[in-house]
Amino acid sequence: MLICTSIKQLQDALASFRLAHQSVALVPTMGNLHEGHLQLVHTAKKHADAVLVTIFVNPTQFGANEDLDNYPRTLAEDIDKLDEINTNILFTPSVEDIYPQGGSHSTNVHVPQLTNLLCGAARPGHFDGVTTIVNKLFNMTQVDVAIFGEKDFQQLAVIRRMVTDLNIPINIIGEPIVREQDGLAMSSRNGYLSTMERDIAPQLYKILTSVKKQIVEGGTDYNAIETAAKKQLIDNGFKPDYFSIVDQETLAPPINNASKLVILVAAHLGTTRLIDNLVINNA
Repeated sequence: MLICTSIKQLQDALASFRLAHQSVALVPTMGNLHEGHLQLVHTAKKHADAVLVTIFVNPTQFGANEDLDNYPRTLAEDIDKLDEINTNILFTPSVEDIYPQGGSHSTNVHVPQLTNLLCGAARPGHFDGVTTIVNKLFNMTQVDVAIFGEKDFQQLAVIRRMVTDLNIPINIIGEPIVREQDGLAMSSRNGYLSTMERDIAPQLYKILTSVKKQIVEGGTDYNAIETAAKKQLIDNGFKPDYFSIVDQETLAPPINNASKLVILVAAHLGTTRLIDNLVINNA
């Protein structure tokens, strides 16, 4: 596996694949890799000749009171995991390389509407940081395909909208959520949970599953269903940011008996913010 630490080094490496007429897939990450990340790499291999993984803890998507400084950084372990599954290139740039003018003084990319809801409402400016770094990675790599996890459903929707709006010639592929045996969605932030919180955390998925069953069986009073689900979360020790049943494309409340829905939840358990979702098609 080739490890690149500068943009110039990365672009020189990618040029060799283009000269050989080989396609490249991008898997952007913030490191602290788990099985969910590695599944993204396996999927990327199915869609391109070579796989580029990036590890960059992006400061512009963290709010003032969020966990940038404490975000787990496990580069040595991450390198071993990626090398073991035959990743072609790993890019680990510095903040100064990505934001030479500083993050607060750089041009940023804003996707309207989709970024004002849900996590966007709870974390102002977060998605501008996401779309800016993803756009930068797309520009500097010119890859053929990019793989993102569906656990961050809103993020995936925002990136797809950005690619459409800006005519970016990259195919975006969503990878289904990888879960622990007890149903908890794999996440780097799960490591923040105490032993007691880790025991409680799977209730998030159980409540989602129960709500999906209600809807599939004909429940349409979404406001009442959401209210009951939030109460269940609170009763189990969570502090919900939102529990919302929305249209998969617009992320707005469904209208006209929309059949493609997604149940989205974000909730704090202790100091850890967990997100999860379940998709409903043809409800």
